[in-house]
Amino acid sequence: MDDNGPMITISDVLEYLFCPRFIYFMYCLDIPQHQELKYKVIRGREVHAEKRTTNPHYLRKKLGVIRREHEVFLASRDLRVKGIVDEVWFLDDGTAAPFEYKFAEFKHGVFSTYRYQLVLHALMIQESFGVAATRGFICFVRSNDHVEEVRFSEEDFKQGRRVIQDILAIIETGHYPKQTRTASRCIDCCYRNICV
Repeated sequence: MDDNGPMITISDVLEYLFCPRFIYFMYCLDIPQHQELKYKVIRGREVHAEKRTTNPHYLRKKLGVIRREHEVFLASRDLRVKGIVDEVWFLDDGTAAPFEYKFAEFKHGVFSTYRYQLVLHALMIQESFGVAATRGFICFVRSNDHVEEVRFSEEDFKQGRRVIQDILAIIETGHYPKQTRTASRCIDCCYRNICV
């Protein structure tokens, strides 16, 4: 916690978008979810380690990349959010972009969780590097490393800020939020036995 209040992580944002009650259980009741034991989390970490060491100097010039930095820690006291982006790309048009690897398949669209992860990374890149970040990229490892570009609108940035404020409101007030509207997410949820 700093002078402005608690800092949240990008992972917290992803959990909130999956189901707002994750924030309540993790922060208000201090009940960890132990995601590190799940196969996809373990495999995702292995993929990140592999990508970090494979061809470390390769630049995706077809996408306009002229320089990249790996595993960049980003933090914003203003937004009260922090996280590590897999790569920050510096592009030939003078902008920068977050790049994330996902141990997932590309199925003709980008999940909102992935979009907001990129949006929040972009906001922190803009603050940290003083350069515009109007798009991001995701590499879908299970679809032959398909790279998808995600362009951001002003509304994306506004919504990203609103999500952070909603999360902080739960933490600071102890408000018990409504559960996700997607019932199928509850089936394998680590909190399903205590979620009323």
